[in-house]
Amino acid sequence: MKKIFVFLLMLSQTLTYCQNEQTKKDWPNLLKYAHANKDMKPNQSTRIVLMGDSITEFWQPSYPEFYVQNGFVNRGISGQTTPQMLLRFREDVINLKPDGVVILAGINDIAENTGPITLEQTLGNIISMVELAKANKIKVVLCSVLPANTFWWNKALLPADKVIALNILIKSYAAKNNLTYIDYYSPMVDDQKGLDKKWGDDGVHPNATGYKLMETLLVKAVKN
Repeated sequence: MKKIFVFLLMLSQTLTYCQNEQTKKDWPNLLKYAHANKDMKPNQSTRIVLMGDSITEFWQPSYPEFYVQNGFVNRGISGQTTPQMLLRFREDVINLKPDGVVILAGINDIAENTGPITLEQTLGNIISMVELAKANKIKVVLCSVLPANTFWWNKALLPADKVIALNILIKSYAAKNNLTYIDYYSPMVDDQKGLDKKWGDDGVHPNATGYKLMETLLVKAVKN
């Protein structure tokens, strides 16, 4: 019995090590939605992929049928930056053959989650995603970054002005290229250039009320 226990313990430790090593290798997290993408069946209704980070992944819809009724497919991954999203754009967007994609990205670049990156480089990654979508006849909707004047996981950074500057870049690019642009920033910002507590509790992520506001803006934008 003792030998069996030791064997199982060693097996468990080996599997955990392999999983951790695989996570390190899978930097863009291509595995997260691999099975869901493979199992996705053709749908007669319009499909729109929501590409983003935790703000997208943890979207709290105000009604259970929100995704189904609007043809939305959630492909957000918590903590991700635009270079990671760009690497998984083919698997999580293009290969699903959607009618459209909504890109909400950039806040984790400003937080330097995967290292220092300029706003211009962030915009460049977003533009690359747009170009890939266009090449595959996928309609693109771009979103502003939500307001934030602090990061609870990286308090040394002061993001407020960078958020504003990135949004100016994204909005300008969208206008020049006739892309729909969703402004989440303006209705959600407080007088300190941060996320109003009415819309979010931790200074970065929306609460249920915040998601309800975003939901209204999103549905309106994709139906235009």
